Amino acid sequence: MAVMNQQELLEKFLGQTPLFLGPDPDIMKEHDIAPQTDEEARALQLTTDPRVISLVRSRLQSGVNEAFEMEEQMGAAPGAKWGDLICGIYSASGDLALSSTGGVLVFSTLTQHPVKFIRKYWMNEPTVGVRPGDVFMHNDARYGNIHNTDQSIIIPVFHEGVLIAWISAIVHEGENGAVEPGGMPSAAESPYMEGLKISPLKVGENYQLKRDLVTYFQNSVREPKLQLEDMKSKLFTTLRVKQRLEEAIADYGVNAVVATLRRTLEDTKEEVKRRLREWPDGTVRTVLFADSTLRENVLVKINLTLTKTGDRLVFDFRGSSPEFMNRANNTVLASLKGMLSQLFLSFVWPDLPRNQAVFAPIELVVEPRSTLNSSYETPNAQSMMTFFPAFSAGQAAVAKFLYSSERRYTELIAPWYNMITTFIYGGITQHGETVGNLCADLNGMGGGAHETHDGEHSIAPIFAAMADIGEQEFNEEENPFMQLVSKKLMRDNQAFGKFRGGQGYQMMMTTKGSPFWGFMTTCIGSKFPSITGLFGGYACPTYPLCKVKGVNVFEEFQIHPERFSFTIEDIMNDRPFPNATYSTHHMGLQFELAKDGELYMITQGSGGGYGDVLERDPQLVMKDLEEELISPWTASEIYHVVYDPDTLRVDEEATLQERLQERQRRLQRGVPYQEFVKTWVTNEPPADLPFFGSWNDRDVIYAGGYAGMPQTKMAADAITPVMMPDPKDVRIAELEQILAQIQHGMEPSHG
Repeated sequence: MAVMNQQELLEKFLGQTPLFLGPDPDIMKEHDIAPQTDEEARALQLTTDPRVISLVRSRLQSGVNEAFEMEEQMGAAPGAKWGDLICGIYSASGDLALSSTGGVLVFSTLTQHPVKFIRKYWMNEPTVGVRPGDVFMHNDARYGNIHNTDQSIIIPVFHEGVLIAWISAIVHEGENGAVEPGGMPSAAESPYMEGLKISPLKVGENYQLKRDLVTYFQNSVREPKLQLEDMKSKLFTTLRVKQRLEEAIADYGVNAVVATLRRTLEDTKEEVKRRLREWPDGTVRTVLFADSTLRENVLVKINLTLTKTGDRLVFDFRGSSPEFMNRANNTVLASLKGMLSQLFLSFVWPDLPRNQAVFAPIELVVEPRSTLNSSYETPNAQSMMTFFPAFSAGQAAVAKFLYSSERRYTELIAPWYNMITTFIYGGITQHGETVGNLCADLNGMGGGAHETHDGEHSIAPIFAAMADIGEQEFNEEENPFMQLVSKKLMRDNQAFGKFRGGQGYQMMMTTKGSPFWGFMTTCIGSKFPSITGLFGGYACPTYPLCKVKGVNVFEEFQIHPERFSFTIEDIMNDRPFPNATYSTHHMGLQFELAKDGELYMITQGSGGGYGDVLERDPQLVMKDLEEELISPWTASEIYHVVYDPDTLRVDEEATLQERLQERQRRLQRGVPYQEFVKTWVTNEPPADLPFFGSWNDRDVIYAGGYAGMPQTKMAADAITPVMMPDPKDVRIAELEQILAQIQHGMEPSHG
């Protein structure tokens, strides 16, 4: 009995004395709105006029939109200047009720988590507390975020001593002190290599930032001035929203404001359920593959089963890849939810308010320790490499339901291009400052083809509304690099179809005048398309990184300016610089030092195509050919248009016959489904296929087949993390094998 009493005493002590307040599982797994409080119920009873609700909502919406523009103008980070931010108002319970129309809408479901953590753990904590004038900060994705490069400032709002709301501003800051500059380290092999990891933390009182904490954060990053300026700019942005909220209280009363926040959430949730009931019941299955961890080329499976029944919509990602213990491409479940909420806010119901209730009725099923529901111990700085394909799988699947729906709130559209194709940079500037950040080109993703017309060229990213691609000249004033080619569309860079996807632009980057400067890229899709087409439309092409090393193009400009070409295609095919080295690389390039005048070249991707290429209007094909968006080969061999190459006049009858013949050739190439299955389908993945995910049965997960890793399998409900070998060790082993073959007089094999 004495032993039991001691054990009970120990358990009681440990229960009352937590050693570490990590992410709260109950907070992190929930994305529904909180139950209605007594204060909210009373406010709703006292505010019955819908016109008042509408007026207050419009006033608050104007306030957060004003704050968005304010932060965009004041922020020091490149991401702030491009609109990679968001401002929002939360209920007293911590639900995001209104957010800015522009900005990174993916945060609409994520930003509640740190606020609710503060409410639960710091409100009554005597050493912390929550009082008027307090300022909190947060960036760790495990407490609710995308990745650590996104930093938020959060303030509570009180009225006559009662907490009535919260306000937050979040900006993609870029630099955060990670192992690689720029805030998104693909080389991170643990969470402790990802830079600042700020759990929800009080950083100010009386609306003043604590200088000791600010100094600590500045001391932890490569750009201390940026860190200070943007902490201040986010604070003043939240104070502007607070001012607008208090003005609304003065005009309409506190009950009207509290009721508006609650009514906005509840009405949005009920409207989503009503709209879901309009969809046909059914199930759609979609599979996509991430073709890289950003450090090695492998197939990372994203497996989606989307089921709709009544007003229930379930995203079931069981069968997807296991998590990677030492790769940064893992996704925290909350981040996946945020990205999927973006799908509905931008592409399905863009008329609904920007708040978390849009996603509240939607359910997710994802296995623990899968790469889409990763554990606390795994890095996630590059979670986009798995939740972007999950978004695209969802976009393709949702389109199948929308196609059969009687009423839509936006046009049916093929998947949008989904990769952050840009250069991340770091080093010493021409002004002697150490920096690390990224370029705005990532915001120019190609649009998916519509059901009635072609997709838009490089118009916007999938994760933000009204974002910008920035001015390259501003970058060149601050940093020692130049884009010799910037925003130039690349020929044949389109997803073909009855309507084609919007095309992406090419970029040629080089450095000049720095003693220490380097670049990195963080994308997938170099070997396997990162998006699909829709209803017969083609997927986007694949996109490698192209490099020309051992040359100084600035010297070449002085001696042989005629050698330079302004397209990646010509430079890589014609190789105009005799002594240079030309190479291609998958887009997961870790930080690499560059010399003056060496070329790094990439291109933004295309949105997916819609419909059969043989149904494309030949005149649209000729228009693309005239504008040099496609090559003559594409016009004749993909779209099967017969035309006069001198006048671009279509031979309508010959085109009709050519397309009829191509349909016959398709039938000749095709085989019955059962025959295809016999020759194509295997019971397990080949032993040498670098494959991660389910094969035939989603309850069985495979992992391995890369660099000598045996192909193992595990139960889906008992996933064990995958540990990848160091790419340098893999390369050393390959070279040692070649050396051994040479030493034995054998012809070396190059794997």
